[in-house]
Amino acid sequence: MASHFFNLLFTFLLVLLFHISPSTSLTCSSQTFSSNTRFTNCTDLPSLKSFLHWTFDPAKSTLSVAFLASPASPDGWIAWGINPVAPAMIGTQSLIAFKDSKGVMTVKTYNLTSYKSITESKLMYNVVDSKAESADGMMKIFATLELPANTKTVNQVWQVGSAVTDGRPAIHKFEPDNLKSKGILDLATSADNKTNATSSSASAGQSGNETGGSSTILKTETNFFAFLFFIGVLLLQL
Repeated sequence: MASHFFNLLFTFLLVLLFHISPSTSLTCSSQTFSSNTRFTNCTDLPSLKSFLHWTFDPAKSTLSVAFLASPASPDGWIAWGINPVAPAMIGTQSLIAFKDSKGVMTVKTYNLTSYKSITESKLMYNVVDSKAESADGMMKIFATLELPANTKTVNQVWQVGSAVTDGRPAIHKFEPDNLKSKGILDLATSADNKTNATSSSASAGQSGNETGGSSTILKTETNFFAFLFFIGVLLLQL
């Protein structure tokens, strides 16, 4: 009877392992792009199920990014930006992507100065190029920004919203996940991680350069599943 019980328990652990492990495919390391775009780093951001791919060129002081997130509704918006003062919304130089009146994805720039309303405006950083895409319920912002010389870190802020009214993104929710969507992006080692490139033809290598990020998720979950497997084997021997 005891042997039968432990066999059932071991089978349950194996089912649990194979049932949960596909979630690791949701990390940035599994994401690819339709165009031949490459980034040297990627990070699973710690809130709003968002992801950032980026490459920093210290010689030109340019930061190229791809920000991916699911809007709060199909007609919503996503946003990513840099705050020159602190990791907070007010003062963020933001790029916001959404569908225009014709249903075409667009990305616009906003200097966020208020929680109540926003107005399209130029940023203090020169945006060399930008575009937006949408597929499979996820929106994507691609952009290259020129940063001040010798920039080592930036305060990044990201957000998602549920609606766009008269061409303007409506205010987002103030749930805990929305309020935690900020952090410090360390650019210092970005240019050295050439082997961690992401593109349409190669998987991304995760980087630990995001303060408060979750770039160790894959490793942690793998260790957890290995632990479950080990316990199952021990129980089977009893």
